[in-house]
Amino acid sequence: MQHAPPEKPLTPTDQVQNLILESADFEDFLNELARFSAHQMAGDGDDALCGITLLRDRKAATIGWSSDSAREVDQIQYSLSQGPCLTAAQEEREVHVPDLVEENRWGPDYASAVASHGLRSVLSLPFHLQGDAKAALNLYSDAPHKFDERATARAREFTREISQALRLAVRFSLHSDSATNLRATLESRTIIDIAIGIVMAQNRCSQEAAVAILTEASSNTNTKLRDIAKSLVDSVGGLGTRTHFQEPGQRQADQSA
Repeated sequence: MQHAPPEKPLTPTDQVQNLILESADFEDFLNELARFSAHQMAGDGDDALCGITLLRDRKAATIGWSSDSAREVDQIQYSLSQGPCLTAAQEEREVHVPDLVEENRWGPDYASAVASHGLRSVLSLPFHLQGDAKAALNLYSDAPHKFDERATARAREFTREISQALRLAVRFSLHSDSATNLRATLESRTIIDIAIGIVMAQNRCSQEAAVAILTEASSNTNTKLRDIAKSLVDSVGGLGTRTHFQEPGQRQADQSA
């Protein structure tokens, strides 16, 4: 009797795609992503805080946080208009603070304020977005020198792996203060790009395959591609979508099974 091969463990990309489909709405997804990032970067038996900073129109905001403390320490930087996460986002480069006790790049107020929360080290990694918006993933630890060369390399790789999901989420956050506002303001190309991202998450497929899926749906229903994309985007006012386009040929295979 042959046994089924053991399932491969989910990659961070797979797990983040699951978060997209399981989250109730965009804010919930971003907070879950921050908690997941904190867990991935903390290591066994350790703890870490994570915030996701978005810079747009010269204004900074934390759009996802692993805990209230993570949001509060991000706010310290915004109130001072300086700090590692702002530098990382604005200049699109990694910023590492090995020990806040010895830190003076942003003056004494920043380091002492964050250290008062029991934190000692910080790592901020830029996320490269399309358009004028900029973002950074911010990691905090209560241990000095927590983010050594190995941890930084792991964080860099993790950020790369979750880039597609984060880009999709940030794009939604830029345009969807409400589902009505989303439908009214998104341009055709952006709607199609978002729909492609949704199909990629649902089917765990490449961008090229997602385009083929949407194109086939457009052809089969004699509907413009933009309208197909808009229908899919409208269906995910909260990320718990039930609309699911399948890969070309899969539908026929399912029906004949």
